[in-house]
Amino acid sequence: MPIPIAFDHPDYLQHRRWMERAIALAQAAGDAGDVPVGAVIVDPTGRAIAETENRRERDRDPTAHAEILALRAAGQVLNDWHLTQCTLYVTLEPCPMCAGAVVLARLGQLVYGADDPKAGAVRSVLNLPDSACSNHQLPVLGGILEVTCRQQLQSWFAQRRSHSSSDKAL
Repeated sequence: MPIPIAFDHPDYLQHRRWMERAIALAQAAGDAGDVPVGAVIVDPTGRAIAETENRRERDRDPTAHAEILALRAAGQVLNDWHLTQCTLYVTLEPCPMCAGAVVLARLGQLVYGADDPKAGAVRSVLNLPDSACSNHQLPVLGGILEVTCRQQLQSWFAQRRSHSSSDKAL
């Protein structure tokens, strides 16, 4: 299970701040036709070193998930693929590909918004970080601005279904 965090926890406001930024990035992805997922990687000094959103549709790349793009960008900024002192904020629980990449990057902490009951590979469906194949202990904090993250995704998918139905009617 993700570690719960209380509203009075000293890191709550910081986690909320970065998740709000990830939500804004997710909105940009949704507006551009991609599933609205945003990601921010913060270094140990509290500086954002990578900010990305899903780009699968725009880039025509099945690996262009927000988390993968953020890990790549952070590695370039740090000139190192070891992200042991960094925190990844992402609006949706990572899928198997992204959870594997997060573990392989030796990320310092993962903070996510909404669980993914269909493809979540951190806690919901699979638990890659705690599995026997994981070579890294990953601290995970889930549920930061969960309602906002979940509603953003649900609204986007509802709108797509609505447009799809109206297109078929024509």
